[in-house]
Amino acid sequence: MQKTTYTSPINGIVSYLPERVGDYVVPGIQNSNGSFLMTLSDMSVVTAEVKVDETDIVNVKMGQEADVTIDAVPGKIFKGKVTEIGSQAVLRSSGLTTTQTTTSTQEAKDFKVVVTLANPPENLRPGLSTTAKIKTAERKNVVAIPIQALAVRTRKDLEEAAKNAKKQGSSNVTFNGKKALFRAVETGIAGVTDIEVTKGLQPGDEIVVGSYKALRTLKPESQVKVDNSAPKKQEDQQS
Repeated sequence: MQKTTYTSPINGIVSYLPERVGDYVVPGIQNSNGSFLMTLSDMSVVTAEVKVDETDIVNVKMGQEADVTIDAVPGKIFKGKVTEIGSQAVLRSSGLTTTQTTTSTQEAKDFKVVVTLANPPENLRPGLSTTAKIKTAERKNVVAIPIQALAVRTRKDLEEAAKNAKKQGSSNVTFNGKKALFRAVETGIAGVTDIEVTKGLQPGDEIVVGSYKALRTLKPESQVKVDNSAPKKQEDQQS
């Protein structure tokens, strides 16, 4: 052992060491692999593997920017870019791809997306838990409303709110004085809490915000009471 030296082909760290001093190892032969001694990790390029829901994967493209947070490094956000997008869906319960299963299932599926960090810190180690926020689209200086202010209305509802409506679409609730009026709008990109309105609203228009059930059952010309005060805390409501 003192006369044998193996030089690593890459610079990095030993991230996995399955064998210990005293273990028996065998060399590889024609039809049998040799003993697995160690894993060497090149930490100059650090990637984060994240799961993206099947409903969002269509918006993910190569090269998109992403903000990565690492559980072991709290309070810091690391910049990265999408460098790989999985082509096969992965079952959320078992982690197997859809091509590895023989039975059809209706359970939710994810796609693996690889994000390469731009400037990874030196104290990172393989296997740390990460979360990534991928920026799929961006708009600046646009009219946006809370998602809960948007409601889907049928043609009949739109004709009642606007007699000249010609097709079914989305609408949001605005108010004129003390009555709620529905206004047909066209929407753009959606964020976590807000959605872009490309047509049908002007900056400064006041809108009605509420639960989905309340807005879905709200009738045109309904009487409303304006209350822009901050919601009460749970402790105040209990008392």
